[in-house]
Amino acid sequence: MKAFNRIAAAVTAVIILVFAAANFLLLTQEGTSGRAYRVEISRLVHAMENGGTPDLSQCSYVTAVVPYGEDFYTAESDYVIREIGGELYRFDYRTEENSDKNRNLLLVNALLAVMAAVMLAVLLYIRLNILRPFEKLSNVPYELSRGNLSSPVKEMKNRFFGRFLWGVDLLRENMEQQKERELDLQRERKMLLLSLSHDIKTPLSAIKLYAKALSKGLYKSSEKQAEIAESINTKADEIESYVSQIIAASREDFLSLDVNMSEFYLSELVTQIRQYYTEKLALIKTDFTVAEYSNCLLTGDLDRSVEVIQNMMENAVKYGDGRSIGIRFAEEDGCILVTVQNSGCTFNDADLPHMFESFWRGTNAEHEKGSGLGLYICRQLMRKMNGEIFAEIADGCMHVTAVFGKA
Repeated sequence: MKAFNRIAAAVTAVIILVFAAANFLLLTQEGTSGRAYRVEISRLVHAMENGGTPDLSQCSYVTAVVPYGEDFYTAESDYVIREIGGELYRFDYRTEENSDKNRNLLLVNALLAVMAAVMLAVLLYIRLNILRPFEKLSNVPYELSRGNLSSPVKEMKNRFFGRFLWGVDLLRENMEQQKERELDLQRERKMLLLSLSHDIKTPLSAIKLYAKALSKGLYKSSEKQAEIAESINTKADEIESYVSQIIAASREDFLSLDVNMSEFYLSELVTQIRQYYTEKLALIKTDFTVAEYSNCLLTGDLDRSVEVIQNMMENAVKYGDGRSIGIRFAEEDGCILVTVQNSGCTFNDADLPHMFESFWRGTNAEHEKGSGLGLYICRQLMRKMNGEIFAEIADGCMHVTAVFGKA
């Protein structure tokens, strides 16, 4: 806002300077009527010196020619005295120089005032309706980054920020829901671990008791020893089952990926991807092509489908050689196959079976940032949308294909 105030002050100063310069030029400008009345007087003097009579019908400025007499030097208008043939004559004249100058000055000042008023009104409108509301929103991202998700974003009667406010509030709600889901998941896992830990203590105590009894020789007969050994084995199996439950719990899906199943056109998906990556890939000098396709209706979540293709595109950018990336389409068994192909494949054939595992990173990702979750998330989303995703290497290029069901 301070920068805008400085700009507004500079604009105001420029307007004042323009006003001053225009008025100065107009006030110091020499009129043309001063010369015009002199020309007319000279013409009349010349005619009278040659014995003619003064003809005022052709004069615009000279109004009368008065010979010397009483009240010769008193006149209501401006006048000039000339001597002709030994006699004095008074030439009365009028000039519109001052009135024209005043009229021009008034007109120029009026136009400048209108322009200044419009400019200042625009600046005031920008300040009140754009900058001030935006300044009130400047703390929202900071509060979200601090985890303050409970306070809703206040709506404003401002057509410039309607969609922005709606999007920020939706982001806040999604972050708040995600935080609640994570807390619930952590709580459930903690309760599960506490429960399993308590359950393990019972068979573990029994095993320790049996082992201590055996070490002290409390069981003499071989039948009793065999019975105790069998009990130890049973308790060990019980512990093993609890450990299996812990491992299964740790392998459960740790991401909350919601999918809203609906229908959307293939062109909607392609348009969003094309709009984003055409400019991005042009900046890094990578050829980007989108093959022709037949538009059709697909089942799934459009936003999640865009997320899947974006993950595929980002992998192509990150692990390709940067020469070319393309999207092509095929139809098989009532499904649409969307394939992202990049040149310069750096994957090994041995890595393909593990590409869609969580936290797995290939040998070509040693020097690249990442978590190893991108393609894992893609597979989870595609399966929730009743689709699939797979990858293959052909002709030195990587092909990652997402399979969408037709509506």
